[in-house]
Amino acid sequence: MKQQLVPLTQLNLTNRFLFDEVMDDAQTHQDVLSIILGRDIPLLEQNISEKEHRISPLARSVRMDVFAIDENDTAYNTEMQPKKRNDLQKRSRYYQSLMDTSLLEPGITDYNLLKDSYIILIMTSDLLGLDKYVYTFKAQCQEAQEYLLEDGATRIFLNTKGKNRDEVSEELVDFLRYVENSTDGTAASIASERIQRIHKRVCKVRTNEQVGVRYMQAWEERIYDKEEAREEGLAEGACIRTISLVKRNLSKGVSVSDIAQFMGEAEDSIEKIADTIRRHPEADEAELYRLIYPSEEE
Repeated sequence: MKQQLVPLTQLNLTNRFLFDEVMDDAQTHQDVLSIILGRDIPLLEQNISEKEHRISPLARSVRMDVFAIDENDTAYNTEMQPKKRNDLQKRSRYYQSLMDTSLLEPGITDYNLLKDSYIILIMTSDLLGLDKYVYTFKAQCQEAQEYLLEDGATRIFLNTKGKNRDEVSEELVDFLRYVENSTDGTAASIASERIQRIHKRVCKVRTNEQVGVRYMQAWEERIYDKEEAREEGLAEGACIRTISLVKRNLSKGVSVSDIAQFMGEAEDSIEKIADTIRRHPEADEAELYRLIYPSEEE
């Protein structure tokens, strides 16, 4: 069944495309951070959406949703995470390392110059299952728990489905409710001026023709990527089945020419598979596939 495009006008802020477009505005990002942290966050004007962090050309890169620095030289990365994943805690650690690498200029040896930083993940699921709206993490000394490691790093996981309303601000609860249901009706039921500004930004983005074009292009790219991955997966699966069949017949003493004739394949292709099997007798079918058909990156 072909995936249907949800109109831009019907998206909630849980959609990462809409979230990135809305948060690309520094005032909106400032409002969101101020609600989350419970204090005014005076961001600098420059706001970067989908900032790519990479340690080296060979290292895995990560696109962080929205990155900004405030007037006190504190760095913030805010990400929408609408899908439940079991790797978010380790993922936040990786984000932190990449973020730190990008914040320290090459050649600087005084690590006290490293900016304080916040990694903020807005989630539609509960990280720890404790029904909390907010989970804040800082490094703590296990032997003397009254002491925190003063490394300036803070990681915050928000849960739109929290239940501890008496432990957080009403504005934060309203904001997380709005994130999941970003409608005129929800906005009308909220008194917060900051959330009203956020809603105006959401409405502006939804009706912007240029944003609409980018949304369509991004959606088409995802569909193409998924289709390409599906086709590659089907092709890999067929090759692995062929390798398995050749391996099984070789173990029975069947000749390469007979295997090729039986399978309707070119004998030189089957010989290539057979030769790799002989040279790597302990390898399984998936390993043999990578040896026979190395990717361009390899």
